[in-house]
Amino acid sequence: MTRVAVLDDYLHIAEEAADWTSLPDTTVEFFHDTVLDQDALVDRLTGFDVLVTTRERTRFPAEVLERLPGLKLIAGTGARQANIDMDAAKRLGILVCTTGSLPSRGNTTSELTWALILALTRNIAWEDRQMREGRWQTRNSEGLGGKTLGILGMGRLGTLVAGYGRAFDMDVIAWGPTLDAERAAANGATYVSWEGLFSGSDILSIHVPLTDLSRGWVTAREFGLMKPTAYLVNTSRGPIVDEAALLDALSTHRIAGAALDVYDVEPLPAGHPLLNLDNVLLAPHLGYATGATLRHFFVASVENVQAWLSGSPINVFNP
Repeated sequence: MTRVAVLDDYLHIAEEAADWTSLPDTTVEFFHDTVLDQDALVDRLTGFDVLVTTRERTRFPAEVLERLPGLKLIAGTGARQANIDMDAAKRLGILVCTTGSLPSRGNTTSELTWALILALTRNIAWEDRQMREGRWQTRNSEGLGGKTLGILGMGRLGTLVAGYGRAFDMDVIAWGPTLDAERAAANGATYVSWEGLFSGSDILSIHVPLTDLSRGWVTAREFGLMKPTAYLVNTSRGPIVDEAALLDALSTHRIAGAALDVYDVEPLPAGHPLLNLDNVLLAPHLGYATGATLRHFFVASVENVQAWLSGSPINVFNP
């Protein structure tokens, strides 16, 4: 029997989302939490042949993969697998498959970005808490019209968010590693320099993937360029922003606040300093986590495992 582990199913949706019984001669076990300790992770996964991961929640560095000699396939969800040491997987003969990008109307992350921007700038979560404690209108806020929205990375998601900004009568500026003035203008934005993006934005929203290039891009220097009235929004990946610099900028009110859906370590550990700040709006990586998206991921993952079991793997990420 082939043993399959489905990981990080926080919402307990995976078992009903796809037909796991269609996998011949297999047993499937579902896990509903993320194990961060490497020893505990190896103990849990020893003996499994196949892992189905839910996006990039569990990390698989070389030190973990080398201790799972029976592992043959990681069926990852999404188009990227930044949580897996690909060189180590290839060296160890572990095949990695993906489910590719979402269907064309998979705009859930950009929609969440805009929800966070509105909630952050109008203090919605804060005022909700104040009302439940008997207080009324405790923080002043301003509207978005006439303000400047900065887009860091103008791919598909950044372009969508830029469009939302224009609909709210905002001026849009943008910078990206492959962006130029012509493409920015075609999408209703003004192309600016890296420094100009941070100094000119009232709200700065991050929409670049996590790569070796983008890791740690936003540092104390960048926060020093921002207006004290500006907000940072990150729905991409936590490590793009230097966490220590972000904590300092928020705690010293170097910037007005931030809205975050992503973190260096997920789930965010109990007692983390971000949980004690009242000028940051926190979400538990909700960008892609809708029912439709997760069902798509798990159905595609079953197809990937079926193809591998038949000897003709598909959607291979590390050929």
